[in-house]
Amino acid sequence: MFNSDGKCANATGLQLPGILDELFSYTGPLGAVFATEAVSLYLWAPTAQAVQALIYKSPSEVDPVEIVQLKELDGVWSAKGPRHWEGCYYVYEVSVYHPSTLRIEKCVSNDPYARSLSADGKRTLLVNLDSDDVKPEGWDNLQNEKPNLLSFSDVSIYELHVRDFSANDPTVPHEFQGGYLAFTLQDSAGVQHLKRLSSAGITHVHLLPTFQFASVKDEKHKWKHIDIEKLNSFPPDSEEQQALITAIQNEDGYNWGYDPVLWGVPKGSYASKANGPCRIIEFRKMVQALNRVGLRVVLDVVYNHLHASGPFDDFSVLDKIVPGYFLRRNADGGIENSTCVNNTASEHFMVERLILDDLKCWAVHYKIDGFRFDLMGHIMKRTMLKAKSLLNSLSTDKSGVDGSSIYLYGEGWDFGEVANNGRGINASQSNLFGTGIGSFNDRIRDALLGGSPFGHPLHQGFVTGLYLEPNGHELGDKANVERMLTVSKDHIQVGMAANLKDFVLTNCDGQEVKGSEVLLHDGKPVGYASSPIETINYVSAHDNETLFDIISLKTPKDISVEERCRMNHLATSVIALSQGIPFFHAGDEMLRSKSIDRDSYNSGDWFNRLDFSYNSNNWGVGLPPKEKNERNWPLIKPRLADPSYKPQKSHILAAVENFSILMQIRYSSPLFRLRTANAIQERVRFHNTGPSWIPGLIVLSIEDGHQGVPGLSQLDPIHSFIVVIINPCPTDVSFANLALRAKSLQLHPVQMNSTDDVVKNSTYDASSGCFNVPARTTSVFVEPRSRKTVMENQEVNIPQRFS
Repeated sequence: MFNSDGKCANATGLQLPGILDELFSYTGPLGAVFATEAVSLYLWAPTAQAVQALIYKSPSEVDPVEIVQLKELDGVWSAKGPRHWEGCYYVYEVSVYHPSTLRIEKCVSNDPYARSLSADGKRTLLVNLDSDDVKPEGWDNLQNEKPNLLSFSDVSIYELHVRDFSANDPTVPHEFQGGYLAFTLQDSAGVQHLKRLSSAGITHVHLLPTFQFASVKDEKHKWKHIDIEKLNSFPPDSEEQQALITAIQNEDGYNWGYDPVLWGVPKGSYASKANGPCRIIEFRKMVQALNRVGLRVVLDVVYNHLHASGPFDDFSVLDKIVPGYFLRRNADGGIENSTCVNNTASEHFMVERLILDDLKCWAVHYKIDGFRFDLMGHIMKRTMLKAKSLLNSLSTDKSGVDGSSIYLYGEGWDFGEVANNGRGINASQSNLFGTGIGSFNDRIRDALLGGSPFGHPLHQGFVTGLYLEPNGHELGDKANVERMLTVSKDHIQVGMAANLKDFVLTNCDGQEVKGSEVLLHDGKPVGYASSPIETINYVSAHDNETLFDIISLKTPKDISVEERCRMNHLATSVIALSQGIPFFHAGDEMLRSKSIDRDSYNSGDWFNRLDFSYNSNNWGVGLPPKEKNERNWPLIKPRLADPSYKPQKSHILAAVENFSILMQIRYSSPLFRLRTANAIQERVRFHNTGPSWIPGLIVLSIEDGHQGVPGLSQLDPIHSFIVVIINPCPTDVSFANLALRAKSLQLHPVQMNSTDDVVKNSTYDASSGCFNVPARTTSVFVEPRSRKTVMENQEVNIPQRFS
C-alpha cells in the first residue's frame, strides 16, 4: 500500500508452502544414493535458481577437488558422480531468494539427508550405511538377539542421557567416558546397574537426543573444564559452583541436545572420533550392547523445531535449501517460536516426508526399538499415524527389522499456534485416542507431587504430605485441603487404570463416573486414553526437579531423610504398579539429586552427575544455576545447608533394592500389564472410595479368572487375586472391606524376602478382611493358586524374563 505522496505505507509477503506442495511434492530418492559404480546426489529445492555440490577429499581441505553443477527437474536437483566419491565430504551451494533478506543469496549448506558429518559439522560425509565397513561384528543378526517383547503393555522405560551415564564413572576408561562406547563395557558400574534393572524387568532405555545438535562441539579438545577439587571446596549451599559452571556452560561438553541441526546424523561429541564413519560404528555398538543386556533402545526425536534459520548461520540447513518452507510461519510471515525457536511445519508435505524418512533410517540402519517425540503436540496427528504405519510395514519388507515391535510415544501438550487444532488436527493427548500411540500422563504426576511444574514450588500433593503433613504453604482451610487430597486421589486412581477415558470408578463424592468425567481444575478430562499402551505414567523426567529433589522441597522441614526416602519409594511404586506404560527418569531409583535444579539442560556434569557406586546421590553440590532457579534460592538454600537432608549410602542402596522389588512385582504377574481397556474394566477395582474413606489411602484389587469357572479368563498361572495398598500417611493404617474377606492373601514373596523390615509388618486378616499397612508404604498382597495349579502351569507362554 502506498500513501498519497508515493511512500510505502504497508506491505505483506507471499508465503509459498501451499503452492510448493501442490506443484512440487516429491516421493523419489533424496540424499546420496550408492550404486555399484556410481554415487548420485538428489536435493529437493524447487525455489533455487542454481545448485552446485562442492566435493572435498577431507574435512579440513580448503579447496574442493571438484565442483559439480546439479541439474533440475520438477524441483529436484541431481548429479551423478564416480563411486570413489564415497568417503569424501561435500556441501551444497544454493542460489535462492531468501525472504529474511529480500535478496537472492548464495547459501552454503549440508545435505538435509546427511548420514554423517565432519567434526566441525560443516560438511556432509558421503557414507553408505549398508557398507560392511561401518557395521560392528554380528550387526546384521542383531534382530535375532533382541530381547523378547510380546506386547507393548509389557514395555517399561528408563530415561537416560548418554553423557550422564558414564561421564563420572571411574570404572570407565577416560577415553570412553560420556560416549557411546561406555555402554559396551560389560564390567563397568553403570552397565552392571543396567543389567540389574533389566533383570528386574525394565525393557527399554530411552536416550535423550543423540542426533547432531548444536550446543556441544564435536571435538573434545575444544571443551572447557573446571577443576573438580575447586568445586568440591565450596559449601553445599554456595553460589560459587553454579557461577563457575555457567561461566563455561556453552563451551563445555554438556547439553541435553534439544537443539537439532540434522535429525539423521549421530552426534559426533559422543564418538571417540568425530570425523569419518566412527560415530556410525560406535552408535551401532551401543545399540548392540544394550540389546545384549536385555534392553531395547528408544531415541528421543525432536521434529518440532530446529536450532537455526536464515541464510548465514552455520547451523541452519533446511531454511537455506528452501527458505520459508520448512519452518512454520505466523500471519505476518515471522517464524513461530512456541516450542523454543524455529518451529517446523509437519503439515507441509516435504517436512512430513523428511520426518518419515528419518524415522525409517533410524529403524532400519540403527535397529532402534522406539521413538519418543519431543513436544509431539506440535506435530500433526496425520504424520504420527503415517509414522506408525510406515514403521509397522517394516515387518513385511526386506529391512530385517520387526517394525511391529517399535513403540511410539511423546509429549501430547496442546499449546501455541497448534492449540485446539489451529494448524490441523495435531498429535495432542485427546486427539491420540484410539491410535495406539502413547502420551505422557501429566495428571498422575501433578496429583502425586502437587500443583504443577509451573505453580508454587511448595504446593503439596499425594506423596509429599498434602493434608496429612502440611508444610506451612497456604492452601486454604482444612476442609479445602482435604478436598484437594480427595480429588488428587481420584486423578491417581484414573491414572492407575491406564488413564482410560471410559474406565468407570466411584469418585470422592460417591458417584460412579468415567475417567473422562473426572475433571482437572480447568475443566479438561483426566482420562483420555482408549487403551493402556496410550498412557505413559510418570512422576519425574529430565525436565523439572528430580523426584527426590521435589520431595525434599515440598515436605515439612522437620521430617527425617528416612521419611523422604520412603516418599520417594511410594511415588515410584504408584508408577510401577499402574496399568499403562511406566516411565522412570534415570536415578529415581538411586534418590538422584541435581541440587534442586529445575532445568539442568545446560548445567554441566556437576549438577547432572550419576553415581553408580551408590556412594552419593549428588545432593548439596551448591545452589542450582541462577538463570532458572534464582527466585527459589531462598527456599533451596536452607535445605541444601542442612546436613540432615542428605541421604547416606544405606538409603541409596535401599532405594535401588526397592525399585528392583517393584519391577519384579510388576513382571511377576500379567495382571499388572493388562492389554485392553476391557480387561482393565473387568478386573481392576478401587476400594476405600466415596466420601466415607480413610484419607489418602488407595486400595486397588486385580482379579483373575479360574480354569473351569465361567466368567473371567485366566491370565496368571501363579496368582488368582492381587491387592495393592498405598499408604501415604505418616502413621500405620488399618483398612477392612467385606469384598476382600475370606481370601488367602499373603504379602508378595518378593517383599517378604526384601531387607525392608517396614513393609514386612504389613498384615491381612482373612476373617475380617482387614489389612494393616505401615506408614508411607506400598504393600502388595497376592492370593496364590494351589501348588498343583502352579505346577501345571509352569510352561505358560510368557516372556522368560517375566516368568
